[in-house]
Amino acid sequence: MGQWILEMGTFLFQLLCVGVVVTIATIVILRARSAGRQGDSTRLRVTDLGRQHEQRTRKLRMAGMPARARRRLTRRVRRDERRRSRSDQSSSRTTWVLDFHGNIKASGVTRLAQEVSLLLPVVNKDDEVVVRLESPGGLVHAYGLAAAELDRLREAGVTTTVCVDKVAASGGYLMACNADRIRVAPFAVIGSIGVVAQVPNVHRLLKRHDIDVELHTAGRFKRTLTVLGENTEEGREKFREDLESTHDKFKHYVAARRPQLDIDAIATGEIWYGEEAVDKGLADDIGTSEAYLVEAMEKGRVMTVGLEPERTLPSRLGFGSLRLVDHLWERVEERLDAALWERR
Repeated sequence: MGQWILEMGTFLFQLLCVGVVVTIATIVILRARSAGRQGDSTRLRVTDLGRQHEQRTRKLRMAGMPARARRRLTRRVRRDERRRSRSDQSSSRTTWVLDFHGNIKASGVTRLAQEVSLLLPVVNKDDEVVVRLESPGGLVHAYGLAAAELDRLREAGVTTTVCVDKVAASGGYLMACNADRIRVAPFAVIGSIGVVAQVPNVHRLLKRHDIDVELHTAGRFKRTLTVLGENTEEGREKFREDLESTHDKFKHYVAARRPQLDIDAIATGEIWYGEEAVDKGLADDIGTSEAYLVEAMEKGRVMTVGLEPERTLPSRLGFGSLRLVDHLWERVEERLDAALWERR
């Protein structure tokens, strides 16, 4: 009996070793395949929101009908669907919907750029592009690029509306101001036209423990403020000058696209909610994106356009832990940044 248990244990151990080897080999192969497909790792998803809304409404209405009435309605709907499929081909107006949910680094800007490139050749003169925008802002260069991508729609003469349901502050507003019309929900956070930067400095702590830090630069202002070294008043002044310069660029950009604004009065870094933002000229009207799109459904087709990442097998099996950690850290940074205007 003891010999049998020993042999069975040995067999199970060998089986476990084989399983580990096979698993590692599978992971390596899947990651290699995934890396080989990274050049085209997204897919285009287009959804007819009007058709989807109608189907859901009809399903809800039919839920309370007797069986015979449901069958009659189903037959009538099928006939209407056939007629509509023919008439839709001649529909003259389409509302195209893009979504942008921005983080500190505006990570979605590459996808936004590609979506704009896809839309520009197909948008007709009677069409409209609606951007459902949500962002508390972030890095200057990242949101400068995101704003430039939306500005392509303006330069092409495409009627553009930005809908803000929650927040478009700082870099988020830099993007929004490119639209012909900005619609905000009653408690949406708008504004924060300002620039902020902070640098911790532990030089005195290091000096107290007799730790020297040497910093060598070529160029007078290659480093203005540092974390470890001793900061100078000249460096601080240069740092403040750079912030003011960036703020001036921000103000000029917004003023050029919203000339009705008293830019000096609103470019104080403050935020405003819904109606206050409209009163200040930062937005044009009050309402949610959902209500706006339902109204658009009565005038023509409403289509969402989005590029989505392909779900590879490694990601489905949970091998994206590093990406998950990075995402969680981004959420922490966003939470800290949002706390600045939530307390105001």
